[in-house]
Amino acid sequence: MELPEITDDQMRSRLGQTLAYTVVLLLEGPRYHEPESRAIVWEHGRRNFALNAAGLLAVVCPVTDDSPWCGVGIFTGSVEQTIEIMEGDPGVKAGVFTYEAHPVRGFPGSVLPGEPAQASMRATSSATSSVPLAAIPRSNQSAR
Repeated sequence: MELPEITDDQMRSRLGQTLAYTVVLLLEGPRYHEPESRAIVWEHGRRNFALNAAGLLAVVCPVTDDSPWCGVGIFTGSVEQTIEIMEGDPGVKAGVFTYEAHPVRGFPGSVLPGEPAQASMRATSSATSSVPLAAIPRSNQSAR
């Protein structure tokens, strides 16, 4: 893999443009594997769409492996504001999810590419752009 050269001046310039954000790491809660949790997860996803539309949740990435991690989100507010938002989440309130919130810095205007770099290395891929994020299946939904 060939990467472009980045000079010290370029790094200093870009680093000076970073802004504060909050990252949320979403984990399975004690009620995650209960059958009624699917409807709660759906409403959690609906709320994520609303938070995104309101400019409060910039990036949402559901985790799709067998780990207890459920998702990563980057919020535009402070840690305190983000905790207040998360405490109102239907999945958190119901014990389906727990979370961690951490202050981070990022580059304004950063976006996820329309076509992930890994796609060119995969034999097959599935489009999920029209599927609500909460509906993206994880590879193992059985109780552990």
